Amino acid sequence: MADPDTTNQVGVTISPASAERAPFIYFDGVSCFGHHNGTIQIELATNLLMPVGAGVRIDVIQAGHIRCSPAAATALREALDKALTMFQQGQNQIQAEPIPAMKN
Repeated sequence: MADPDTTNQVGVTISPASAERAPFIYFDGVSCFGHHNGTIQIELATNLLMPVGAGVRIDVIQAGHIRCSPAAATALREALDKALTMFQQGQNQIQAEPIPAMKN
């Protein structure tokens, strides 16, 4: 669950209306990364399933390009680490809960 506070560390308030216009980015992996002139560069890739006769071919295409400052990359890494921790905690809770018996 996201933090409902819309104020970041420098005191800037993010408009809630901007979320409606922001794109969703889905990707399956990172194809490459680097830096240039102080900017972090990350290329996001996704798999496409392409029918070929009776079979399927997998094409990998670029899904997005991340360009940001080192500070923004650090913030993104911290957010991903926190989201993964939350996910793991949820997975541990699901595995620990017993399956309820069926009642008729």
